[in-house]
Amino acid sequence: MNFSLKRKTSNIIMLISAFIIVSLILWNTNSFFRQFKEEERLKMEIWATAQLELIQSSVDQELGNLTLKVLGNNTSTPMILVNEEGSYKTHNISEDKMADSLYILKKITQFKSENEPIQIIQEEELLETLYYGNSEVLNRLKYYPLALLLIIFLFGAVIFFFFRTNKASEQNKLWAGMAKETAHQIGTPLTSLLGWNELLKSEDINPEVTREIAKDIDRLETITERFSKIGSVPELREHDIVAETKLAYEYLKQRSSKLVHFSFSSNVDKAFVLMNPPLYNWSIENLVKNGIDAMKGKGNIAIQIEKKGQNINIMVSDTGHGITKSDFQNIFNPGVTSKQRGWGLGLSLVKRIVEEYHKGKIKVFSSSKEGTIMQISLRELEI
Repeated sequence: MNFSLKRKTSNIIMLISAFIIVSLILWNTNSFFRQFKEEERLKMEIWATAQLELIQSSVDQELGNLTLKVLGNNTSTPMILVNEEGSYKTHNISEDKMADSLYILKKITQFKSENEPIQIIQEEELLETLYYGNSEVLNRLKYYPLALLLIIFLFGAVIFFFFRTNKASEQNKLWAGMAKETAHQIGTPLTSLLGWNELLKSEDINPEVTREIAKDIDRLETITERFSKIGSVPELREHDIVAETKLAYEYLKQRSSKLVHFSFSSNVDKAFVLMNPPLYNWSIENLVKNGIDAMKGKGNIAIQIEKKGQNINIMVSDTGHGITKSDFQNIFNPGVTSKQRGWGLGLSLVKRIVEEYHKGKIKVFSSSKEGTIMQISLRELEI
């Protein structure tokens, strides 16, 4: 509990710190932008003063070097000079656009929105109006915060996905280790049970009892094998999926409540696929048990095998309460369950076995208040 609280507090502190850092960067950039804009305004006012001197000078008068230098050195700020008659001159604007009056009007409107025009006045008479836009450097600086935020966002996303993947990998290793340790722990009492069953066979006991015990011992061996395969790549071999599905079906039928009615059908006698029987049977059992839980231990369970093209579809249906359409994908996520004491790992495990190990597909084929049909699709081998 304390660890969880400390971790939560640490995350909040990191989030607040990141927000403060980003806010400071944006504030500093905005301040720098405004300062640069003011300096550019001052530069344009000096340019306008030099332009006034040019207007006031006579043809024979020689202009000073400072005036010429001010007028000639500004090569970055786009400008449009409009006199009292409506004629205009452009500076730092593409030559092929200079004759386009419509383009010039649009530019004047744009420049007015970016900066307040400067009026060139002589003895209270308006001679020219200077419209100027932001320089290329200022425009780049304007979009710098957005680029910076995008970089920070991408960097944060990379870190988030790295830690998320790393955490998921650690959890997978933990579950795999626990599963293998469980298989190891089951092995010792299982060996003892085999010995005790052999001893019972030598006694005057109903053979049916020892046969059923042997079946349950075989079952425990299968469960042990399943747990030992978690975390490693299972070996896939050619098997008849109809026979393997029927084997799992018969086992569950014998050990389920009499209130559950089982049915099995297939439109093919045999169909061979690459599979790992213990893991595949585990998937069928999980689907059937979920169906029984959804029916609250009473109803109909049907397993149907259909061959469609190159696919073998295994349909497991129940007459339970159904699944809402919005949960069709969510139910395969770890931890999602409708049971009060469930872990929410059953369907997640089934999805992993079917899709990651057997390269097949599993989905909710249909669901309503009358029941649910789950479908597993595997590729048939060409023989």
